[in-house]
Amino acid sequence: MLTSKQHELLMFINERLGRTGVSPSFDEMREALDLKSKSGVHRLISALEERQFIRRLPNRARALEVLKLPEVKNTAVPTPKNAIPVAANDTIEIPLHGRIAAGTPIEALQGTESFSVPAALLGPGEHYALEVSGDSMVEEGILDGDFALIRKVDTAREGEIVVALVDNEEATLKTFRREGQMIRLDPANRNYKAQRYEPRRVQIQGKLAGLIRRY
Repeated sequence: MLTSKQHELLMFINERLGRTGVSPSFDEMREALDLKSKSGVHRLISALEERQFIRRLPNRARALEVLKLPEVKNTAVPTPKNAIPVAANDTIEIPLHGRIAAGTPIEALQGTESFSVPAALLGPGEHYALEVSGDSMVEEGILDGDFALIRKVDTAREGEIVVALVDNEEATLKTFRREGQMIRLDPANRNYKAQRYEPRRVQIQGKLAGLIRRY
């Protein structure tokens, strides 16, 4: 037997999955149920999970699966005709940290937005997204307005495309090279020159794991 709020949340999640194939965010659930905080949503989710109405897909943000509805006890929920297949729900929500220059370094931005990414595009490890600003990496197929998917690492190998934080305040997307005692950050556009820095001035904050382009 579900409480009215548990029932309301279950119906909301099921409707959203059937319509879009993606679970609603905790903020969307909070607003839909007119709750004051997300902690109330967490309690409702846990209660539904304990009663085996839903389950959380492991290692996936915003990934919930409805197992049954109270009106159809112990029966799997039918898939609507126009619903996206279950695999479409296999998305990961990663932080979106603003715009990063693919030309001259810009101030490193730390945004609070999130970005939904198909899980198949990402490998192991922690990731975040950056919106590319500039054209200095066009010969690598990285265009202004693209979203770079970055795997968090603090070291890089020769030839890898990395997010480099310069002087602890400016971030840039470039190919990592070593040149003697210096670090060289190479553009992929013949109109731009390589940038050279002493190692102490450069901090590797991640390497390119994928790219998303919106049309």
